[in-house]
Amino acid sequence: MRIAFLTAHEGVEQVELTDPWQALADAGHEPVLVSTKPGHIQAFNHLDRADTFPVDAVVGQVQAESFDGLVLPGGVANPDFLRMDKRAVEFVHSFFTQGRPVAAICHAPWTLVEADVVRGRTLTSWPSLRTDIRNAGGTWVDEQVRIDQGPNTLITSRKPDDLKAFNEAILTEFGAEKS
Repeated sequence: MRIAFLTAHEGVEQVELTDPWQALADAGHEPVLVSTKPGHIQAFNHLDRADTFPVDAVVGQVQAESFDGLVLPGGVANPDFLRMDKRAVEFVHSFFTQGRPVAAICHAPWTLVEADVVRGRTLTSWPSLRTDIRNAGGTWVDEQVRIDQGPNTLITSRKPDDLKAFNEAILTEFGAEKS
C-alpha cells in the first residue's frame, strides 16, 4: 500500500514522522513524503531543529486517490502551517470524502479541524486541542490511541510516548503488504 505522510516544509516532530514511517516500511508498505514545498522538510525534536528529509511529492501535484491512506505527524508548527495551506487542507479532506483511512498524532488533528472532518467523530490528541476538537463538533477523549470507525477509519493518538500503540493501530488498519 502507498501511504502518504503529509507535512509542512518545517515543524514536524521528527519521531512522529520517522517511527510510523519505519513501522509501515518494515511491514512492506510504501511511505511517501508529501509536503507543501519541494526539496526537503525540516524536522524538529520539540523546539530544536533535527534532521531534514527529502520530499517525494508536493501537495497540489498529487491526489488522494494515488494513496491507500494518510498519516499526519504532529509537532506544534507542522499542523499550524498545514491548516493555513488550502491545498493541504483539500488533500486531507479528500481522504475523508473517498473513505480512505487517516491517522493523526499529537497536534495533527488541527489540520483535521480545518478540513472540517471531525464533526461526529471521537478522537484524541495533545490535550491543548480538546476545545478546538469539541468546537468543531468532535468528541475528545484522553486515550493512548483512539480508532473511530466512521465512514472511513480515523486513528488518533496523543503524543510521542504513545507511538507504540499508534504504530500498532496503523499496522492493523493497513495490514501487511503482500509480496
